[in-house]
Amino acid sequence: MATPTLARDHAALPTLGDPMHADTILQSHERCAALGLSRIDRPDHTSVIRSDLAVARERNLRLHLHAAPVMELLLEQTMATQSMVLLTDAQGTVLHSVGHDAFLQRASKVALAPGANWSESSKGTNAIGTALVDELPTVVHAGEHYMHANGFLTCSAAPIFDPRGNMLGVLDVSGDHHSYHLHTMGLVKMSARMIENHWLSDDFRHALRIHFHSRPEFIGTLMEGIVAVGRDGKLLGANRSALDQLRLSGAALRMNSLTTLFSVTVGAVIDHFRSPMAPPMAMVLPNGQPLHMRAVFNWPTWHALGSVTIDAHHDDGFDAATATAPAPAGGFFAAAAGTRPATPGASPGLSGLRYLQTGDAQMETVITKVKRVLNRDISLLVMGETGTGKELLARAFHQDSDRARYPFVAVNCASIPESLIEAELFGYEEGAFTGARRKGATGKILQANGGTLFLDEIGDMPLMLQARLLRVLQERQVTPLGSDKSVPVDVAVVSATHRALRDMISAHTFREDLYYRLNGLVVRLPALRERSDLMTIVRKILRAETNGRPLDLDDEVIRLLKAYHWPGNIRQLTNVLRTAAVMAGSEMVITRAHLSDDFLEDAQRELQAPAEPQVQATAASPRQPAPAGPDGPTLEELELRTIQRAVDEAGGNISVASRRLGISRNTIYRKLRWAGGQKG
Repeated sequence: MATPTLARDHAALPTLGDPMHADTILQSHERCAALGLSRIDRPDHTSVIRSDLAVARERNLRLHLHAAPVMELLLEQTMATQSMVLLTDAQGTVLHSVGHDAFLQRASKVALAPGANWSESSKGTNAIGTALVDELPTVVHAGEHYMHANGFLTCSAAPIFDPRGNMLGVLDVSGDHHSYHLHTMGLVKMSARMIENHWLSDDFRHALRIHFHSRPEFIGTLMEGIVAVGRDGKLLGANRSALDQLRLSGAALRMNSLTTLFSVTVGAVIDHFRSPMAPPMAMVLPNGQPLHMRAVFNWPTWHALGSVTIDAHHDDGFDAATATAPAPAGGFFAAAAGTRPATPGASPGLSGLRYLQTGDAQMETVITKVKRVLNRDISLLVMGETGTGKELLARAFHQDSDRARYPFVAVNCASIPESLIEAELFGYEEGAFTGARRKGATGKILQANGGTLFLDEIGDMPLMLQARLLRVLQERQVTPLGSDKSVPVDVAVVSATHRALRDMISAHTFREDLYYRLNGLVVRLPALRERSDLMTIVRKILRAETNGRPLDLDDEVIRLLKAYHWPGNIRQLTNVLRTAAVMAGSEMVITRAHLSDDFLEDAQRELQAPAEPQVQATAASPRQPAPAGPDGPTLEELELRTIQRAVDEAGGNISVASRRLGISRNTIYRKLRWAGGQKG
C-alpha cells in the first residue's frame, strides 16, 4: 500500500493519462522508497571503472554488434528532438550511446554515458531501470522520475530478449522532457524487435525459419512472427511477435513441433518453397486460426527433406531447385534469386545472367563480359548508382558459376559501424571475449568458403581493414580475432561501389594495391533512366509481385513511368509498383488512382517540365560525370535536384525522403555531402 507522502506525490505526477502507466510509476516509487532512496538528493553518478566497462562490453559483444546499426537508425528517426539513444546490459550498465551534440552536455550532468548504471537501485524510477524490473516497455516522463535531478528527462525504454526469452539488455531513448513525442516509444519497441530478429537469425542461420502472420501483407515487416525449426521439425526459438500471435511462452513453444503447432511437415514446407516465386503458404493453428507463412532456408542443406524430386523448370526462367533462400528484396531483385541446380546430377538450370537480359544494349554488353570471366578466378568489380542491381548481378554471377552449390555471402561495408566490421568480416575465436558465444563466431569471409563473397559499397571500408582484407585475398587465409591460427579460405570475390575509387586512391582514402586486387574485370551497370528496357522490367516486377496474376497499366501510368527520372533506380521502381499492385486489389489495370501521391507529384512535374537532353554515361568512363548538353545539366545534377526536392518536400526528414525515393538514407546523406563539397 502506498504511503500518504508517496500517494500525494504520485497524484501530482504527469502520468500521460494511462491508469496502467500510473500504476507502474507508483509501484516503482514504492520500490525506491523501500530501498531508502531520496527524491531530493543527487543520484549516484559514479561510473564503473574503465576495466569493468571493458569487461561488460566484451561480455555483451554480440548485443553491441546487433544493436549499434539499429541505434544509428533510431537516432535518425529522432533527429527533430534533443535526445540520445542508449544500450544497456541486463544489469542496467550503459554499454553504448549515440546522441545529438546539443543534448550531450546536459546528459553528461546525469551520467547518461557508457559506464553509468541506470538500475532502479542506482537512479530510482527511470525508463531503463523500471523496464528491467517489469520486463516491459516503459516510459518515464519528467516528474515521474523518482529523483528530482532527473526530472528534466523523458525516457522511453524497451527490453531486448533472446529467442529463448532471456533478457539481454535495454534499448532507450532519453531526451529533454519538452521534446516528448508519443511516437518515440513505438520507434523504440520496433527497434528492440529489430535487434531481437537479427539475434534470432544469427542464432539459427542454419535452421528453417518460418515467417508468418494472419495477414499476408505483414510478412516481411516487424509485425511478422519468426520461428526457427530444426531438421527434426522441433521448434527451437521464436521472436516476440511469434509468441504473441501464438499466445505461447518460449518454453511452451519449444515443447511443440512444426506439425503439432502448424499442422504442416518440414517436407511440405521445403517442397512448397523450392521456387523463390512461391506464394505464401496457408497454415492453421490448433485453435482454427488461419495463418500465412514464408520460409527461409539454405537449399543445399534442406533439399533432401523435401518429399518430391525437384527437376522441373518454370516458364519464368528459374530452375525449381534454388541454390539459396529467397532474396530479401522483392520484385525484379527477388525474381532472379535462385537459378541453378543445388546438387550434382540435377537437370541444368537456366542462367541467372540470362534473366538479366531484358533487351537493353548496355546490359547485353555487361553480361557478355561477365560470362567470359565465369570460373576463371578473376575478381569482378561492379560500378553503378544505388538501386541499379549490383547485388543482383553478383548473385547471378555466383549462381551461374561452379560455386553455386556453396554459399553466397553479402557484406554491406557502409552499413556496419567501423568499430564492428572487423569482427563481422573475420569472426572471433572461442574465448576471445568474456561471455562471447561458446563456439565463437564465424566471420562472413569464412561463411562464404567455397562460394562467393560480395563486398557491397567497398569504397566505405575503413583503411585499416582494407590492408587486412588485401592480406586475406592474397594469402587465402583468415585469422579470427583472438586466435593465432590462420584458417584456409577459398572464395570468389565480387565487389561493388557507387564511389569513384580512383579519386579515392588519389585522396589516400582507398588503397591502390587493394583496388588492383579487386578490379580483375570492371563493369558499370547503367542507371534505369539510361536503359531502353523499362517496360520489360516493369512487367517482370509486376509478375513477381502478383504471383503471375495478369495486371496491366493504363496509358497515363505508362507515360508517367517513362517520364520519371528514377533516382532510386530499379529498387525505387519496385517500391512504386509493389504499392500500386496492392492498391489495385482485384482490379486488372493499374491506374493513376493506385499510385502514391508523392510519386505522382514528382512524375507529373517531370512530365510537364521542358525536355532535358538525354545523355548516357558509358562503361568506359564510369568515374566521369555524364556530359551535359549545350545548356542542360549533367545527370548527376538532375539526380541531386530530385533528391533535394524530395528532402525539401519532406520538410527535411531524410527518412521520409528515403522512402519516397526508394533509396537509403546513407545514400541521400552522401549525395548531399558531395554536393556541399562541390559548392565549397
